[in-house]
Amino acid sequence: MSGRLLRLVCTAATVACAVLAPVPAAAVPEPGEPTVARLLTDLQRLYREAERATETYNATEEKLKRQRAEVKRLDGELARVRLSLHDRRGDAGRLARQQYQSSTEISSYVQLLLARSPQHALDQGHVIGQLARERAQAVGRLAGSEKKADALARRARAALDKQLALAERQKKDRDEVRGRLDDVEELLASLTPEQLDDIAELEREGVEAAQQDVVVSGALGPERPASGQGLRAVNYALRQLGKPYEWGAEGPRTYDCSGLTSQAWEHAGTPVPRTSQEQWAKLPKVPLDRLRPGDLVVYHRDATHVAMYLGEGEVVEAPRTGERIRVSPIASYPILGAVRPDGPQPSGGQESEAR
Repeated sequence: MSGRLLRLVCTAATVACAVLAPVPAAAVPEPGEPTVARLLTDLQRLYREAERATETYNATEEKLKRQRAEVKRLDGELARVRLSLHDRRGDAGRLARQQYQSSTEISSYVQLLLARSPQHALDQGHVIGQLARERAQAVGRLAGSEKKADALARRARAALDKQLALAERQKKDRDEVRGRLDDVEELLASLTPEQLDDIAELEREGVEAAQQDVVVSGALGPERPASGQGLRAVNYALRQLGKPYEWGAEGPRTYDCSGLTSQAWEHAGTPVPRTSQEQWAKLPKVPLDRLRPGDLVVYHRDATHVAMYLGEGEVVEAPRTGERIRVSPIASYPILGAVRPDGPQPSGGQESEAR
């Protein structure tokens, strides 16, 4: 993020979390001037587009990490097979030489008649036969190793091609994030300090109203104690308070939203997927009225934001570019549902739409 964007965000004191819920009416603007509500909607949209692009970048980054590990594994296996192939070629050559040196053009029947000791001739014939069998086995193993080496070489090449394609895609995803953040910067740069203050106030009022709706509805249910792992995850997340948001970051100095939640549960002893979308798709769902500290609250219909539940209607989150990790109301965004990294799928635990 440029220093210009950071200064503009700081001027606004706080342009709080992106809330898409209806917001209170604002003062009537001058003719031709966009309303504060319209500006807020535009800003929310741009932040959401940047967040969506960030999660896409994170997903590609995770695939690239896995692909690099696969390429490394295949390269190591291919090196071992090639070394074995070299040894087996040597074995086959040695056995061929031994068989040749132990045999003659004279038939085994004539050798038996001319031998000083018929038993010696029989033993020699047995040795020659054994060498022939060993050579045939060695040739068979050699052929198998060559076939395996060829197959591994093709797989390694395909894996490398896939890695290169993912690296190229990652560059495009990175450029997409930067482009979206440039759009945010451009909008912020066009606003006056008074407009930024009005936007922040309107957004704050919208969050308060949405939070009140959730609390009054009883959607959160009674308070529940955290599990041991959940408590460790919460404590880790709270230790990160005040650290800057940075897209694509997983700590320890900066985090994005899913970077914070994934690292918190990693340190609690339960690894979870890296992105908010994967966390929503792969972790056990839990109804909002059964939330306990450590559970992950996922936001927006496309699951592009995530925070960690603390209890009493609050979450800890890495909000967005220009802001720092903080404690926020659970209703700061439209809630998609919640997941529990350390729990089985609860009976009847379906997706929960809070708003």
